[in-house]
Amino acid sequence: MGGGKNGAARSGADGAIAWLPTLLRGRPRVRADLVHLPRSRRPEQLWLVIVDASASTRRNQALSQAKGLLAGVFDDAYRQRARLALLTASGTGARWQHQGLKASAALQPWLDALGAGGGTPLFDAINQAAAWSAKRQKRCPAEQQRVLILTDGRVKDMPALSARPAQPLPLFSGPVLLIDIERGPIRLGRARDIAAQLDADYRHIDEC
Repeated sequence: MGGGKNGAARSGADGAIAWLPTLLRGRPRVRADLVHLPRSRRPEQLWLVIVDASASTRRNQALSQAKGLLAGVFDDAYRQRARLALLTASGTGARWQHQGLKASAALQPWLDALGAGGGTPLFDAINQAAAWSAKRQKRCPAEQQRVLILTDGRVKDMPALSARPAQPLPLFSGPVLLIDIERGPIRLGRARDIAAQLDADYRHIDEC
């Protein structure tokens, strides 16, 4: 389509790489698999990130590897001028770190200090995030939401998610990507089941 007073939108083929949309399409193997940022103005974006920081993520440096991936995601969000909502799941409950703020360099010290401990209140975090996301969508209907969940899936049980009725509906309005950070020789593989319950795309961190 033709452009308005600013001219036609450029494809962004020579722009910076958008890692989250790229990963949603699968592991990039050739240059054509990379999604680049378009040069034209984009709709407002919100990236909702849920990080499992329970004690089990200390095993085999799972959380350390996840932090490396998150650093790239935060940098990507900053370059895209996206807003971030960040929720951690550790200890006895979920805790909000940011709620819809612009991504900035201030996130790096928090990421450096992020440690693991306690239980795995992952489903509490997911339910809180879904409720907050729904309210946010009503307040900002033009905002495009994306959800990223990092977890090793080592939960004691898998309760039903509160927003899931008998006939399943999407828990979130936008695409959901779950990255499995479970590592080591013995893996339970529950993260894949959680992704299926959420209708989320699944990737193992070793494939990202």
